[in-house]
Amino acid sequence: MKIVVTGSLGNIGQHLVKNLLASGNNVTVISSNKDRQAAIEQLGVKAAVGSITDTAFLAQVFAGADAVFAMTPPNMGGQNIIANTTNAGKSYAQAIEKAGVKRVVMLSSVGAEHDGGTGPITGLHHIEQLYSELSGVAVTFLRAGYFYTNFYNDIPVIKNAGIIGSNFPASTQLPLVHPSDIAVAAAEELQKPAATGHQVRYIVSDYVSAAQVASALGEAIGKPALPWVEFTDEQAIQGMTGAGVPSEIAGLYTEMGAAIRAGKLQADFEATGAVQNGVQKLTDFAKEFAANF
Repeated sequence: MKIVVTGSLGNIGQHLVKNLLASGNNVTVISSNKDRQAAIEQLGVKAAVGSITDTAFLAQVFAGADAVFAMTPPNMGGQNIIANTTNAGKSYAQAIEKAGVKRVVMLSSVGAEHDGGTGPITGLHHIEQLYSELSGVAVTFLRAGYFYTNFYNDIPVIKNAGIIGSNFPASTQLPLVHPSDIAVAAAEELQKPAATGHQVRYIVSDYVSAAQVASALGEAIGKPALPWVEFTDEQAIQGMTGAGVPSEIAGLYTEMGAAIRAGKLQADFEATGAVQNGVQKLTDFAKEFAANF
């Protein structure tokens, strides 16, 4: 199969490309960064360098593809992030239609069924709606959990304050996922026959409490008493902006945390059975975390 992968060789792409190559597929990787071209080509795949908001470029790369893995980068710009994310999805949708692609796997998120109140995930909701309007295209909305790798952002506060936390309590259940598990699920969906219609597939590696996250990561780094601390929304925003995070991004992530706190983000995942179909459990990631701590 001829498969186009967007998202360059990021946390997911590096695993996905290897999975697809192992199955004998012809792979093209789109990157906006010319400096990534050599690394992409070293894997034995074609690199296409250009902007994901350039519909003509995307349509040219998508032409003749059997399937496309479509993902939009998080936090597109420091301002108007939801609009920027949605517009990137619109470029993808227009290019998919123009190129006649029949199978698309979109990287979405737990909580993307909601049209607001979920922080950056709101942009993914809008993109899901755009893809739902594509005619004659089989689309899988791959709704991923909260990336384990996001916990690397907590390393400074663990080292400096001896705590980990967010704006939801330690008892909150978190659907977590490893990028390698997303890659496995995406590879499976991309290589399915291109039927019509749209489906949602959740990809979650583990479903644990925030307290269990603190315990597992703390144990792995030699701090078994590491506590999970619940911040207020105001404290969360102040902490992020104080660390140099743009205010709009800080606000969106605080809104997402509030949705997690309310159970809004997890609601549909739980309603569909809360299946944890990834293999990388929290204890597995804790070892990776310790190696990078």
